[in-house]
Amino acid sequence: MLKANLYRLRSSWEARELLREKGQFWTPDWIAEPMTEYVLADKGGLLFDPAVGTGAFFRAAKVVAREKGLAVRFAGMEIDPTILSQALESGLEQDDISSVRIADFVLQPPQAKFHAIVANPPYIRHHRLAPEKKAQLKQIAIQIIGRQLDGRAGLHVYFLVRALSLLEENGRLAFIMPADTCEGKFAPDLWAWITTNFALDAVITFSPEATPFPNVDTNPIIFFIRKAPPKPQFLWVKVARPTAGALKRWVRSGFENVSEPDLFVIVRDLKEGLSTGLSREPLPHYNTKYVLGDFVKVMRGIATGANDFFFMTVEKVRELEIPEEYLIRAVGRTRDIPGDEITLETIEMLERKGRPTLLLSLSGDNVEAFPDSIRRYLQEGERLGLPKRPLLAQRKPWYKMEVRVPPPFLFAYLGRRNSRFIRNTARVVPLTSFLCVYPQHSGEEYVEQIWKILSHPDTVANLSKIGKSYGDGAIKVEPRLLERLPIPDHVIQRFGFPLQMRLFEQRESYTTRTGCKEADKGG
Repeated sequence: MLKANLYRLRSSWEARELLREKGQFWTPDWIAEPMTEYVLADKGGLLFDPAVGTGAFFRAAKVVAREKGLAVRFAGMEIDPTILSQALESGLEQDDISSVRIADFVLQPPQAKFHAIVANPPYIRHHRLAPEKKAQLKQIAIQIIGRQLDGRAGLHVYFLVRALSLLEENGRLAFIMPADTCEGKFAPDLWAWITTNFALDAVITFSPEATPFPNVDTNPIIFFIRKAPPKPQFLWVKVARPTAGALKRWVRSGFENVSEPDLFVIVRDLKEGLSTGLSREPLPHYNTKYVLGDFVKVMRGIATGANDFFFMTVEKVRELEIPEEYLIRAVGRTRDIPGDEITLETIEMLERKGRPTLLLSLSGDNVEAFPDSIRRYLQEGERLGLPKRPLLAQRKPWYKMEVRVPPPFLFAYLGRRNSRFIRNTARVVPLTSFLCVYPQHSGEEYVEQIWKILSHPDTVANLSKIGKSYGDGAIKVEPRLLERLPIPDHVIQRFGFPLQMRLFEQRESYTTRTGCKEADKGG
């Protein structure tokens, strides 16, 4: 679960992988108490948590009930009995968890409906879901929403959909979710359904300094939603510091106390919020004639399906005796490229450090057509079960590698370093930590002008308007979103493009041609 008593977050890679598989990150009290405050709404009664975990919301509800003199009962579900057993060690009593059922909430939901639902659902991203589970989840979306969601929706999204379907009339729901809930490719369909059938009361976001889950690569966001007629506006909050009490006092005041120094609270138009992205601040009016897609095409980097097998160091290539003609130079991670240019010297430096720089790029030829060294290596891959990995299982044959023409520019779209454009003078191909940026014309002057536009600070500053937000202020920008990056008019005017501008006078721009359609499809 996106849940987190922060000191319990284990630091070893193996422990983190286990947490990611189960999606368990525990909720701190300063978050759990205002969430339960909202759903109880001075009424008390039955509180339902579809992902109980160690019982953070039950404990928070007992605090709220004691402070306000409410009678509260608990019900819930949890798929992991070992985690639920820890609830008794963290301050709950047996009676508090006696109505918690061990089962899969999404696939085996309760038959009852509830007036107060609160949760930090399992944050399990789509690529960690088995194909059979994905198929079941798509059917659930069809049953509840009336259409399936894009396959990149994680399990947490289906928790939200299922929980909303179980709200009583005038019931309340409070969920803490990753920001991809309102930024992903599936988000437009999801939020069209939510905002047509429910009232969005408030959206709570956090500055990097206030994140409830430090050192976790996600940007959390809280949704307060009622089973009531939709309304045209909602409250949008940004929490500046993780101070106990400020958020709780604001909720307890009925959203009236907006003088809390650690909270930034505004009223937003629902249509504007959905178009901007509920996780993002309102944007000032920003009208530009051009977007990046007017000048370039963007593609993702190569997805190998098994970097540890296909992406090799020079030493490994020598040991395996892989012939040079089956290898291409490549870069795999953003931190290997510290600056804004990849040169041959950059690659040589990585090779001296023992970093992989060579991609085994095989065609779809029969395995017998390859040299003995490659045949032996592919046999080792089969022994390791690589052909059964999700991505490789879709390829025929499994070892056939994707192909990219080396792009003149790369875009480093996610990482601890700042997102940035990179000039690729070494003519390497990137893996999926980068996007490939191809100018629409290959002339030297045109490519130079493109680089001046890409590297201009005002162009880079606009990335926050189109990217998905992650932890510590990092953003991720998908290929189609990057093509919609606004290019400031003054940047275009400074660097020319007279021929391109004349062409625009004769045809529709990228924005006119694709913007509305792409926006309807999501990002």
